[in-house]
Amino acid sequence: MTERQKTITWQDPLASAAEGRTMSGLEYLTAIAEGRLPGAPIGAHLGMRVVKVSDGEVVFAATADESLYNPIGMIHGGVAATLLDSAIGCAVHTKLPAGVGYSSIELKVSYLKAIHPSAGELRAVGRVVKAGSRVSFGEGELHDASGTLLATASSSCLIMRP
Repeated sequence: MTERQKTITWQDPLASAAEGRTMSGLEYLTAIAEGRLPGAPIGAHLGMRVVKVSDGEVVFAATADESLYNPIGMIHGGVAATLLDSAIGCAVHTKLPAGVGYSSIELKVSYLKAIHPSAGELRAVGRVVKAGSRVSFGEGELHDASGTLLATASSSCLIMRP
């Protein structure tokens, strides 16, 4: 067996988060999508990037490499869960004013199809279902490059005010 390596680089997430607290969630995520601010380090691990940001909706994309395979040679389900959690949470964030944050309370993922290495670019779309003052609710879908629906998710997020 041939050993492989993967190099991951990222920028200080605390500096970006501090700057982000001075902006609305929509402004902050738009700055990340446009490359004016760095994304979260988890994105570097999974090769995730924000490809669309609008009020109440965020789309993440990633092309899984073999470092994300499970022991039977498929893309690990945790990759799907992470993409969906990120897309839904960030969709909730677009509804928040400056200085207000969120944290996932729960995430339910329904896996509809195995994610094969040939899936190509994965796209996770997160949407806000209800933006509450203490808890917000969202849903998401994960598709492969051909548009096949691979997984769906629902989530609730705790709204954290200073």
